[in-house]
Amino acid sequence: MTDQPSTPLLNRIAGPADLRALSDLDLGRVADELRTETIHAVSQTGGHLGAGLGVVELTVALHAVFNTPRDKLIWDVSHQCYPHKIITGRRDRMSSIRQKDGLSGFTKRTESPYDPFGAAHSSTSISAALGFAMGRELGADDVGDAIAVIGDGALSGGMAYEALNHAGHLKKRLIVVLNDNEMSIAPPVGAMSSYLSRLYAGAPFQEFKAAAKGAVGLLPPPFQEGARRAKEMLKGMTVGGTLFEELGFSYVGPIDGHDMDQLLQVLRTVKVRATGPILIHAITQKGKGFRPAEGRVDKGHATAKFDVVTGEQKKAPSNAPSYTKVFAQNLIKEAADDDRIVAITAAMPDGTGLNLFAERFPARCFDVGIAEQHGVTFCAGLAASGMKPFCTIYSTFLQRGYDQVVHDVALQNLPVRFAIDRAGLVGADGATHAGSFDIAYLANLPNFTVMAAADEAELCHMVATAARHDSGPIAFRFPRGEGVGCEMPERGTPLEIGKGRIVHEGERIAILSFGARLVEIEQARESLIARGITPTVADARFAKPLDRDLILDLAARHEALITIEEGVVGGFGSHVAHLLAEEGCFDTGLRYRSMVLPDAFIDQAGPRDMYAEAGLNAEDIETRVLSLLDIEVIGKRA
Repeated sequence: MTDQPSTPLLNRIAGPADLRALSDLDLGRVADELRTETIHAVSQTGGHLGAGLGVVELTVALHAVFNTPRDKLIWDVSHQCYPHKIITGRRDRMSSIRQKDGLSGFTKRTESPYDPFGAAHSSTSISAALGFAMGRELGADDVGDAIAVIGDGALSGGMAYEALNHAGHLKKRLIVVLNDNEMSIAPPVGAMSSYLSRLYAGAPFQEFKAAAKGAVGLLPPPFQEGARRAKEMLKGMTVGGTLFEELGFSYVGPIDGHDMDQLLQVLRTVKVRATGPILIHAITQKGKGFRPAEGRVDKGHATAKFDVVTGEQKKAPSNAPSYTKVFAQNLIKEAADDDRIVAITAAMPDGTGLNLFAERFPARCFDVGIAEQHGVTFCAGLAASGMKPFCTIYSTFLQRGYDQVVHDVALQNLPVRFAIDRAGLVGADGATHAGSFDIAYLANLPNFTVMAAADEAELCHMVATAARHDSGPIAFRFPRGEGVGCEMPERGTPLEIGKGRIVHEGERIAILSFGARLVEIEQARESLIARGITPTVADARFAKPLDRDLILDLAARHEALITIEEGVVGGFGSHVAHLLAEEGCFDTGLRYRSMVLPDAFIDQAGPRDMYAEAGLNAEDIETRVLSLLDIEVIGKRA
C-alpha cells in the first residue's frame, strides 16, 4: 500500500466554498496537492487517470470562481471528474470509485448536488448546460451560471455543434470551456483537431506565450512593460476564434490551462462581464504531472492499479485471450484474403482492437472520431460502393447511431457488418457503458441478421460469417474481457445463417442460450446433474433469423424451455416466445421462461456481482430450472 501523500492545504478543503477563502497563491498549492491526491487515489483503485490530471487547475479555478452547486458545472466526458469529486466532499470515498456500492467513475446526479448532469457518453455538455441556462432565464429556482467543460475529444461529436449553433442563436449567457488536450482516448482525428492545433501552434501565440512566462524577467526594463501588456492581451485575444464567433460565441483564448493565474483572471473577468454565450479555449496536457502517464500513447487514459513511482500497472495474468483481441486477429486474417474488407471505429482503436488492424492495413482502417452517427452512415456508403465495412463500436455507443442504423443501413439493406464489443454487463464503468439493449434494438429491424458469440471460438466463426455475408446488414456481439479458454480454430468457418447447435442432449427441460452466458449454463447443468436432472443445452447463435426447426424441436421434446441472454426484455427471448405462441406450443402445455437483464440500470461492480444482481449466474439458472420443474429448493418452493 502506498503511503498517503502529504496534502496539508487540501486537508482543509471540505467543499468548494473553502476554496473561495484562499489566496490565489494557495489555490495553486491546492492544485498541486490535488494532482498528487488524484494520482494516489487512482493508484489504489484503477480507473481514469490522464483526463483528470489534465484538468486539475481548471477544477480548482472553476470551483473557486463560480458558486457551485448553484452554478451548474458539467464535465464532458466526465471521466475528467476525479479531481472534482475529491474537492466536492467525496475525498473519503475515492477508494470506492468504480467499485460495487461505491462512487461512479463519472458524474452522477444521485451522487452529489455538485453533479448536476451525468455525462459518461461524450458531446452532451453544451446541450445540457444550455438547458440549465434557459431554465434560469425562465425562472427555474436555484440555477445560476451554466458552465460546460468539454474536452478529451468530445468536440468531435456532432451534437456539440448542434448545441453551439442553438446557443449562438439564443444569445443567452452560457459559459463553455474547451479543454483542448489534443486527445480523446486515442489521438484525435479530423479537421476540427487540425483547426484547434493551428490556433495555438502559430508564431503569434507562441511569442505571446513566451512573453507570458519567465522570459519577461529576462527582457531589458524598457521592454518588460510591453511584454506584460502582451501577456494581458493573450488572455483576451481572439486569434483564430472565427469559427466559434461565427456560431455566435465570444471567444477567449487560447490560454494555458495549467497557469492558475491566467485561469483565475480569465474566469473572473468572464463571470463579471459575460452577457451572451462565451467560449474559453484552454490548452491542457492529458496526464499532466505524472511522467508514466505523460509518456504513454493514451496519456494514461484508463489504468489498472499501479505503482505511483514507476507507473507499473498491477494486472492479473490471463489464461485466455480477450474477445477483443480474438476479433481483431480474425478480422486481420479475413482482410488478408479480401481487400474489400475495411474497418471503422469511433475514437476507440485500442478498445476495439482495430489498432492491430491499422498496423497491418493502415489504408483500410478509419477512425471517425467521437461521431457514431457519421461512422454508421460512412459504413453504409462504403457498403453501397461495394466495400465490406466492419463497423466496430461498443454496444453502448452504437445506441448513439441508431437512427442511422435504421434509416441508412437496414432500410436500404446494405451489407454493413456490425462488430459489437462490450456486449452485456461491463463491470466498473457501470450502467452508462453496459451493452444491454443491442439485441432488442437490432433484432426488431427488417433485413438484419443478429448473432452472439458463446465463446471465443464461436467469435472466430462469426467474423468469418460476417465477412462473407453480402445480402444485408449483419451484427455479432461479444463481451468484454477474457474468453473462456476453449480450444481455438486456426481459422473461423462461416456458419449457416439462422442455424443453432445442440451442445448437450438431455431430457425434461431445455436451456436455449444466446451469447456468452453459455459457460454459466454449463456450470448450472453440472449442479443439476448431481440432483438427477439432465437438461438439454443448445446455443442459438442467431437471434435473427431464429432457428425455427431447433426451437420447435426443443419445445416438442421437452416439458419446459428456458431462454437466456445478456440483454433486456424485447430481445431474443421475446422473439422465441412469439414464435412459440404463433406455432401453438403453449396450447399444448409447454412451460416457458425467459431469463433477461432486469428492468433497471445496474450500478458498477465486478461483472460477477452485476450478473448476480441481474440473476444470470449459474446458481440463478439452476434455481430457475428447479422452480420451473416444481422441485423444492432448500426446503421450499423456488
